[in-house]
Amino acid sequence: MFQPVDHQKTADAAVEQIENLILKGLLQSGDRLPSERDLADQMKVSRPVLRDALKILEDRDLIEARRGGGTYVCDLIGPIFSEAVVQLIARHPSAISDYFEFRRGIEGHAAAQAAVRAAPSDQARLTEIVDQMQAAHEIADLNTESRLDVAFHHAVGEAAHNVVMLHTLRSCYRLLENGVFYNRERLYHHPSARTEVLQQHKAIAEAICDGDPVSAKRFSEEHIDYVRATTQEAEQLAQREQLAELRRTKPTRQSSRS
Repeated sequence: MFQPVDHQKTADAAVEQIENLILKGLLQSGDRLPSERDLADQMKVSRPVLRDALKILEDRDLIEARRGGGTYVCDLIGPIFSEAVVQLIARHPSAISDYFEFRRGIEGHAAAQAAVRAAPSDQARLTEIVDQMQAAHEIADLNTESRLDVAFHHAVGEAAHNVVMLHTLRSCYRLLENGVFYNRERLYHHPSARTEVLQQHKAIAEAICDGDPVSAKRFSEEHIDYVRATTQEAEQLAQREQLAELRRTKPTRQSSRS
């Protein structure tokens, strides 16, 4: 990942290289950098020069030295909403529809861009995730399926090769991972959702790998439409089940004799 540095530029060149790796998503929040010795060796710079570069990056809040050893990329995925807005949304579920509308637009565009721009390694990554999804589906591993769902959408965003879109999507998916807008595990308990979602992901990946932006966009939008409708249905089913369980466990009233 790290390349030798032009010795005419020294620390500035090292800073620029690491910044580009962060900007393009190759270095992500929480990633640990190699040890000072290893990183200096890979970049072919002296350790004093490397320390200067790391100090600049630390001053820019891009990396941090943690207690106990190690230098890490800072948490760079800022919240797409303030905590106050997140709590406001939680109290007003109608905002979920707006969330899906936003995702439909940006993910459809990302899938179309990915179909045009995806490198062979991007295509291989998408195929690998879909294969893992299939394996998890076959053994009914719902937690893994749910985790791979997010990984798949991350991979599509990366394959679009647009750094602004990439970081916007990562911020959006953090809310998805945290369950701010809806419960993905509940979605996967829906009778037909697991099979449908798997087939939809396969269709998106295939269109991207085939270089078909029109189909990639359409399949992505249809996927979001399906998730929105099925999530609502799953929530209603859960509410009905909760009510039915309360009725089932309610103590039987003893009839009084006159």
